[in-house]
This record gives sequence, C-alpha cells and structure tokens, in this order.
Amino acid sequence: MDQRDAVTFIRENTTLQSPPLVPELVLHLASESLPIWRRTEEELGEAGVPPPYWAFAWAGGQALARYILDDPELVAGRTVLDFGAGSGLAAIAAAKAGGRSVLALDIDALANAAIRLNAAANRVSVSVSARDVLAEGLPEADILLVGDLFYEQNLSERVLELIENAAMRGIDVLVGDPRRSYFPAERFAQVASYEVPVTRELEDAEIKRTAVWKLSIPPAGHNFLAAETVEAA
Repeated sequence: MDQRDAVTFIRENTTLQSPPLVPELVLHLASESLPIWRRTEEELGEAGVPPPYWAFAWAGGQALARYILDDPELVAGRTVLDFGAGSGLAAIAAAKAGGRSVLALDIDALANAAIRLNAAANRVSVSVSARDVLAEGLPEADILLVGDLFYEQNLSERVLELIENAAMRGIDVLVGDPRRSYFPAERFAQVASYEVPVTRELEDAEIKRTAVWKLSIPPAGHNFLAAETVEAA
C-alpha cells in the first residue's frame, strides 16, 4: 500500500476523536476493532495481518501522553524518540510539550501514515520512521518513550533489552504500561499513576489502572561501581 492509499484508508475508516485522558489532542481512531482489522486485511490482500494498533489510543500511551503534557520540562528542548509509536499519541504529546525534535518509530506502514495525519491534526511536527530499531539499534536521543509494548513474551524481552541499552547510553526512558502480562515490574519504578477510560472491546475493564515507569535496576552487565570510581578519580 502506498502512502496515498494508506491516507485514504485511514480517513475512510476512522474519525477524529480525543482520547479520554488527553482531551486536548485528537487522533484518527476506530470505534470498533474487528471491522477495521478485517478491512485492513482486505485492503492489503493478506490474511493474519497484525492488529491495527495505530487505530486505538491504548492505556499505556494515554498515561504517557498525560504525564508529558502535565510535566513538559521532561521533554522541552530535548530530542525525543517514541518507539512502537502506533497512533503517535506520545510523540504528539512530546511535540506539544516543546520537544526540540520528535521521531516516531513504527514498522507498520499504516501506523506511519496515521502518525503523519495525527500530527497534522494537532499542528505539530513529528518525524516518522519505519526503521526496525530492535534489529538496527536506536538513533541518538535524549529521551525514549515506550507505550504499551509488553503484551507478548518475545517482544517484551527484546523491548527490555532495548531499554537497557538506551539507559546505558545515557538516554532517559519513560514507559507507559498497565502491567501487561509480560511487563517486568520488578525492573521499574512507578513515577505516576492514572485511571484510564478504555473500551471493553480492547480491554478487560472500562477503567484501566495504568502507570508511567522508569527503569530502577541497573541493566545487567553495567558496572556502576567502576563508573563511580572513574568519576571520583
């Protein structure tokens, strides 16, 4: 699907809506999951395509966006990456909060088109890339945003490794997650908590208790004692 077809598909199958926790923003969102999933398969001419994650404002992304908008100093004047960006909600919030440059990363071509449309609808500048950073590594940045990516075991392990590598490079990391099945809560410290209104079509409750987290335990293999000795010298 080329960019023009992707834009047309998104406009025909979504409406501009404000996520409940961040009413100051608007996104092209679907009202139901199954119909747009089926239409995506029909449009691409493929069966078994991944769910259209970009078409919904997930609880973790909403919490992350709310936290950034309420504390803009976290991103103001900084280089921001939004990994697995989906709709681009966290990236758009970072741009609204004054991020010097914001890059949304998602390997889904439809997500990339949706992010561009959503950024334009909110009158902010967000760059978009389909780069597979799990395979190629992260570009340079000041802060990494990760929303709602701990829902599959293999993916969760790879995301945690990416986060640890980012931390070792001096990149700040913020994660929005409602303690999905594979979220390693023991590795993180909670910095904010929200009650996020969601739809039962996607979640197991109408209100999802969701948190924003920071990495709290040093990544495996990182020798902080050696680092402290160097600084002291």
